[in-house]
Amino acid sequence: MLTLTNITWLDLCLAGVGVYLVKQVFTTKNPAPYPPGPPGRPLIGNIPDMPQVKPWLTFTEWGKKYGDISHVEVLGQHIMVLNSVKTAVEMLEKKSSVYSDRPVLPMGGELVGWKHTLVLLPYGDVFREYRKNFHRVIGSRAALDTYHPIEEIETHRFLKRVLAKPDQLQAHVRQYENNDPFVDLADRAVDQFSRSTATGAFMVDIMPSLAKVPEWLPGAGFKRVAREWHETLEEMVASPYKFVKDQMAAGTAPKSFTSNLLDGRTLSAEEDHIVKWSAASLYSGGADTTVSAIYSLFLAMTLFPDAQKKAQAEIDAVVGPDRLPAFADRDSLPYTEALVKEVLRWNAVVPTAIPHRVTEDDIHNGYYIPKGSLIIPNVWFMLNDPRTYANPSEFNPERFLAKDGKEPETDPRTICFGFGLHLADASVWISAAMSLAAFDISKVVENGVEITPEVDPSSGTISPSKCSIKPRSANALELIQQDANY
Repeated sequence: MLTLTNITWLDLCLAGVGVYLVKQVFTTKNPAPYPPGPPGRPLIGNIPDMPQVKPWLTFTEWGKKYGDISHVEVLGQHIMVLNSVKTAVEMLEKKSSVYSDRPVLPMGGELVGWKHTLVLLPYGDVFREYRKNFHRVIGSRAALDTYHPIEEIETHRFLKRVLAKPDQLQAHVRQYENNDPFVDLADRAVDQFSRSTATGAFMVDIMPSLAKVPEWLPGAGFKRVAREWHETLEEMVASPYKFVKDQMAAGTAPKSFTSNLLDGRTLSAEEDHIVKWSAASLYSGGADTTVSAIYSLFLAMTLFPDAQKKAQAEIDAVVGPDRLPAFADRDSLPYTEALVKEVLRWNAVVPTAIPHRVTEDDIHNGYYIPKGSLIIPNVWFMLNDPRTYANPSEFNPERFLAKDGKEPETDPRTICFGFGLHLADASVWISAAMSLAAFDISKVVENGVEITPEVDPSSGTISPSKCSIKPRSANALELIQQDANY
């Protein structure tokens, strides 16, 4: 008799193949063909085709070979990869009621607990409540106006930290210099989210039944890891929420997403859960993308000084030498706006979006998309698609300016950020405008040699590179050093 302790990964994989074969035998004829894709192998389907490293590059090759929608099947799980903005809009926005569900991820979603955040929340009433909270507080530029003074002050403080220690850009962008335990906690939780949801990282994602095995069982070390990561996540969600509640009780709470949703309300347990996890969704979803975008800005300005000079000339002409830029200047700074868009397009901060899941069978452009399919948007290629962006490898802010009767190219921000666009967009814009007004960003010179940062546009990750950051003038230095207080 086979006991639990004798079960091997091979046994489990063979069991999975058995389930898959039974399913194949009883499958009825499809109403339309699947989208084209790499041909599957007998028994194992497309398992060998699924990329483990830089999947967006493999997906891009599929797009070139098979078109805007590529299809693979792994042990009965249908996966559709989208390789065009047009197709993504048609499916994910225009048919959002069918395509807005999220996959069940046994490790990251179920065991660690990220299923309570918007990024993995199943489509339904609770999902709509989260979205309603976001729309109410940050769903439009007008709604964000109330937070502009806070963002301007925090960005000014960022300039002061950079001035004091320009060689510690990474720490300043992530605000470690404030020694904020919530920021450190959130960074750890977000890093664990990435690791817990990485494709193929945990066998339990392939064989969900493993989630039920006890932690002491040989080979079940993932259960201990999940428990530890779950504790980090719970602390990240609960600690800042309690902090805001305590501040509100003391009458000292500044305006924030959470205080806005709590003010003047008596919440049920369910409403309290939704507000708490909405706030966690907002921070965890936006923190890493905003940080990566600001790294990209400094890297781009190091590599493309002409674009930096043009933006600085515009800021000087519109804002003048006696103050730093503010949100009120935004509509008067079209080149700076275009430069921020190009930074976001040039270095995709999220190369592939979190997959969506289809809630019912669909026929799209003549192809059969069965219920339960995973939909993976290849964001990296969408931002580098020559059909959408002329010479995509070139850093060219002018592509987003109307000129000589030519329309601007597609705004990349919706592709980059999706929902939550306005908040991330505002943070990146004010950081760019103030940094360009205050600093000259250039290549570092070591032993008389200029160091050019290496950049791999296909990497999907931006690490802060060495750059020289100096005040542009004595006047700029004085502006940076002024008090930045509420």
